[in-house]
Amino acid sequence: MNKQLQTGDALLIVDVQNDFCPGGKLGVEDGDTIVPVLNQWIAQAETHQLPVFASRDWHPLGHLSFSEQGGPWPEHCVQDTPGAAFHSDLQLPKNSILISKGARFDKDQYSAFDDTGLAEELHKRGIKRLWVGGLAQEVCVQATALDAREAGFETLLIQKATRAIDAKDGEQALKKMRDAGVILQD
Repeated sequence: MNKQLQTGDALLIVDVQNDFCPGGKLGVEDGDTIVPVLNQWIAQAETHQLPVFASRDWHPLGHLSFSEQGGPWPEHCVQDTPGAAFHSDLQLPKNSILISKGARFDKDQYSAFDDTGLAEELHKRGIKRLWVGGLAQEVCVQATALDAREAGFETLLIQKATRAIDAKDGEQALKKMRDAGVILQD
């Protein structure tokens, strides 16, 4: 199997935002160490003129996922705040396609595919393989990779480009993704 980007591929970067990096409100330990790895993949995508998609949590104030509203998470990635911004070293191309999720008032959206139109856009562009990396491995990355498989895409997880909140949960997520047909790449 080809371990390099090729025609018919796209790169999907999941939630590499300040609030999910060290020092953020939901900082993943060593989460920022994936940025140089992702930048290499972005450069490769640009060389091959392949699309780069970047998802982001984009929560309104008082979102139902926040603990003060009875949700499981502390307030994070509130729209137009520094915590919701992409990591400053992430070199997203100007023509990256942004996917905002978690902006709905009636539910949370962990997956970049959850009511965003992403699957339709990828199919429209003739994408067959989707390379995925980002944060956090056992939450939004897992949900996105599983939904990508369900939508019919060959899905490859760039393991060096993702980190888990909890090591044990991260290992369980890798098993669940592998069992669903996600290909784990070095």
